[in-house]
Amino acid sequence: MRTIDVSQITAAIAKMAVDANYYLSDDIREALEAGQEREESPLGKAILGQLVENACIARDEEVPICQDTGMAVIFMEIGQDVHITGGDLFEAVNAGVAKGYTEGYLRKSVVTEPLFNRKNTGDNTPAVLHTTIVPGDKVKITLAPKGFGSENMSALRMFKPAEGLPAIRKFLTETIFNAGSNPCPPIVVGMGIGGTMEKAALLAKKALLRPINKRSTHPEYAKLEQEFLDLVNKTGVGPQGLGGRVTALAVNIEYYPTHIAGLPVAININCHATRHAEVEL
Repeated sequence: MRTIDVSQITAAIAKMAVDANYYLSDDIREALEAGQEREESPLGKAILGQLVENACIARDEEVPICQDTGMAVIFMEIGQDVHITGGDLFEAVNAGVAKGYTEGYLRKSVVTEPLFNRKNTGDNTPAVLHTTIVPGDKVKITLAPKGFGSENMSALRMFKPAEGLPAIRKFLTETIFNAGSNPCPPIVVGMGIGGTMEKAALLAKKALLRPINKRSTHPEYAKLEQEFLDLVNKTGVGPQGLGGRVTALAVNIEYYPTHIAGLPVAININCHATRHAEVEL
């Protein structure tokens, strides 16, 4: 049995909150550069160049890539041979988020209660925490700051199995077209297929964590990812919704077994600054 004190988790999350918001990952930056090369719209090409320049400025000057530094969504894979000591895990996670967002001068956007008393919590907590027990004696933590310009454009449908791929294609196209400029394209699309309503939504969120230069390990889903990416880019929404070929950088799909009577499909959209950081303790 390996012991990890919650103070280590707090420190790791505080650093990841800053890193994820300051430093755009290589796969996203390279995709933006490649998109600039193939974009036919002069305005779209200029916008993509500005997004690359913005990411470089954020990295070099150590400032946030975007003013919306998001709500902290955290995925934690906890080895079954790990004993976490020193305090409450959820409190330790929130302490890390508060520390990172305060010391990193990141915008704090979380409100205490969603409907009647939307008062800012002042430290961007609480985070959204998803935990999974896995074999081993390590703890893997992934932090994804989720901006809500893109989150608000996400959608979920419960299809009948007989509706199949044609219905999913239509759902995807309608969702992207209706989103327009709101999620700050070019976007990354996470899609979850299967499970139950909440499982499909979680799969879609997790799909956004996969590097966009890596396709699904399932050959049929890998082919579908490329088909859906082409479909999204044919909408003509383009960079920042001003028209062009590069509406999305990738469509990542995750799937899960489901009931014989169901076909849940969730679409989680992320803006061009698809941010996340991870660490293993």
